[in-house]
Amino acid sequence: MSEVRFGLGGMPDWLEPMVRFCQRCGSELTFGAIEGEERDRLSCPRCNSISYVNPRLVVTTLPVTAQGEVVLIRRGIEPAYGKWAQPGGFLEIDETVEAGAVRETLEETGLLVEPIRIVGLYSRVQAAVVVVAFEARIVSGTAAVTRESLETRAFAADAIPWREIAFETSVRALTDWLAGVLSNRKGFGGTVG
Repeated sequence: MSEVRFGLGGMPDWLEPMVRFCQRCGSELTFGAIEGEERDRLSCPRCNSISYVNPRLVVTTLPVTAQGEVVLIRRGIEPAYGKWAQPGGFLEIDETVEAGAVRETLEETGLLVEPIRIVGLYSRVQAAVVVVAFEARIVSGTAAVTRESLETRAFAADAIPWREIAFETSVRALTDWLAGVLSNRKGFGGTVG
């Protein structure tokens, strides 16, 4: 992972150039104390609006086969091109988290899934994202290579390619999912174990 500097308001350095101007009136934003706010903020000196910089939501699934294997994709896009991760992407404004996770999984794997339970919520501050990971039952479809994946493959728990996992949030989601499997949690239609 590359080093990320945090500038104004705790923003990653790559994000700062994208939030320099007011979304309401187009004036250049300033950073500093705002009355009624507990921390310094970006604000517009012209129209007095505050520009809150919040993380984006990434919705993902851990699709599980009938044999209890987890489906991962080898990423065909940056960041982390060629590394393994669970399918997922940014939530659209008109979607629920479940619908977004289903859409992203279908787009990246060719599999239609049904989210079963939330495995976890994970912050990735360097990327300014919060990731929600669902365990999901595969409903239909055939695992395929897509425009966003170089390979789509199911892994048994003891065959997960840990050293080739793209993101720390993916490692955490897989670890939490495996902990659930090992403790015989109820999952995709029965006891996993």
